[in-house]
Amino acid sequence: MATQHDLFGAEATAGTDAAPLSPAASRPETSLPTTSPKLPDNRLRESLALQFDRVPASWRAVTDAFRATQAGQALVRAVDERRAAGAVVYPDDVFRALRLTPLDAVRVVILGQDPYHGPGQAEGLAFSVPAGVPLPPSLRNIFKERDRDLRGAPATDEAAPAPRGRAARPEGSLRAWARQGVLLLNTSLTVEDGQAGSHAGLGWEALTDALIAAVAQRAEPAVFLLWGAHAQRKRELIQSSGAGHWILESNHPSPLSATRGPVPFIGCGHFSVANAFGRAHGWTIDWSAGSAEAEPEDVHRRDGPSA
Repeated sequence: MATQHDLFGAEATAGTDAAPLSPAASRPETSLPTTSPKLPDNRLRESLALQFDRVPASWRAVTDAFRATQAGQALVRAVDERRAAGAVVYPDDVFRALRLTPLDAVRVVILGQDPYHGPGQAEGLAFSVPAGVPLPPSLRNIFKERDRDLRGAPATDEAAPAPRGRAARPEGSLRAWARQGVLLLNTSLTVEDGQAGSHAGLGWEALTDALIAAVAQRAEPAVFLLWGAHAQRKRELIQSSGAGHWILESNHPSPLSATRGPVPFIGCGHFSVANAFGRAHGWTIDWSAGSAEAEPEDVHRRDGPSA
C-alpha cells in the first residue's frame, strides 16, 4: 500500500500538466437561456489556504500531506494570485465534495474533469449545479439515463409537462447523493470564469489522484463510475490498490458522446449496477435526487423561465 509520502513524490512537486481533453469532455456546458433565474454568487472570495484549513478531519491526512509539498504551496499561490489579478474563480466551496462525503463513508465515486465555468453553476461537486440553476447538457443526460435505468422512462429529450398552473424548475444539485456516500470529485477543483480547463495545469491532479488513491486503498470496496476518457485514465490508479472495487466505464454523458460507441452512456445501466453491488455489501443509493420539481407559478415569475 502506498504511503502518503509515496503519493506526493517528485512528479507532484513539479506540478501536473493537464491531460488532453476528449471532445466529449471539453464541450462547453455553460449555455443558459436568454432570461435566466437569479443565479447564486459562487465566486471564490477567500484564500485557497483558508479552504484547505476547513477540510474535514477524515480527509486531512491526504490534503495536509499535499499542502506541505512544493506543488501544494505553488497551487495555493497560483490560485490566490489569479484572484488578486482580478480573475473570477469558481466555486466558492472548493472542497464541498470532501465535506459532504467523509472518506470512511464513500460508497461510489463519480469523477468529473473541472468545475462548470459559468456564473452560478459550480458548487464543488462534479456535474452538480445549485438548485434552480438550468441543467447543463451532461447533467440532463445523467438524469435521463438514471430515469431510463431505474424507472423505465424513455431516453428522450422531451421533459414531462408540469402540472397545470405550476412550472417545472430544474433541481440539479446532487448534494443528496453526496450525503449518501457518492464522492462527486472533479480532477481539478477550481476554474476561471468562461475558461474551461483554465486551472488544469496548476497541480490539482496531484491532490485529486491522492484522494482517489485514499479511497482505493481502503479495505471497504467501492464502485467507481468512469465516464469518458479523462476519468478512465484513473483506472490503473484504482486497480493498483488491489482491493475488490467495481469499476464501471462508459462514454462521457456529454451530448457529443452519450449515445455513441464503444460504450454509450445512455443505456449503460450504471445506477442499477452500482446498487446491485451495494446490496451485496449492505447499502444502496437513492438516486432520485435531482428530479425536476414543480414550483408555484409565482416563483416561476420571480425567477424567470428555466431550461
